[in-house]
Amino acid sequence: MTTGPLTELQGRRAIECRLTPDRALMSLDDAQAFVSDRGLITRMPDSALPSLFGACHEEPAQAGGQGFALWPKTKWIWSFQLAQRPGILLTKLHRGKSLYLSPEAARLIDPIVRSEIAAATGDDAILLDHLAAHGESSSQDIGLELGWDRRRLKSARARLERVGALVNDGLVFDDETTWHFAPLRRWDAATKAATTDGDPYAPLLLAAVRAAVVTPESDIRGWFSWPIPADMVETMVRSGHLTRPAPGWIASADSNVGGGAGI
Repeated sequence: MTTGPLTELQGRRAIECRLTPDRALMSLDDAQAFVSDRGLITRMPDSALPSLFGACHEEPAQAGGQGFALWPKTKWIWSFQLAQRPGILLTKLHRGKSLYLSPEAARLIDPIVRSEIAAATGDDAILLDHLAAHGESSSQDIGLELGWDRRRLKSARARLERVGALVNDGLVFDDETTWHFAPLRRWDAATKAATTDGDPYAPLLLAAVRAAVVTPESDIRGWFSWPIPADMVETMVRSGHLTRPAPGWIASADSNVGGGAGI
């Protein structure tokens, strides 16, 4: 019995994105390797991008619940511990939601984020300048030093985290009951500068499609805080970097090559 390209790619996606219980992540080391292999993974399974919690295949903390109740019953702590592993960067680049990056993925995104930092104005620029002068700091210290109330700081922080200019590891756990809030850092204090020739969005899009293996074309617009230009997918299909295995579906042109996301 023969299968078409889309069916074959979906089968490969199920394996590489760990979509079936037999491929469940069994340890934090597995989760770290998962980020390294795919390059970009979300926390929750809300798109075609690989997902940490989706790959855990563990029952939620509360069946039928909402928010944190939907997190895995025991493996929820991995989402914070993972950010402490060398080379893994936790961002809010998934439209304000968590996106874990490997070093290779961070290098692709670096020129985009640094342009956001350079373009910051108003409170965003004040907060970034403060961190440049004082280094990583807690939200409480920043609020006191700048004389800002919680609402003002939260607003500026959310805008900057959404575009990657600020990064934060969330909670740092000594064990399941002892924790503290991680400090805020500027992107350029957490990563090394990288350069790219030409449009930086194209290699990022290609890496993300490779991470997903195959994706509905309509899903792509919800992956990042920055809008992917409407004509970029078509341009990359014409250039031979992306392909359509079936109408409405996108994969990388080298998707028949085995092994990893290829970032």
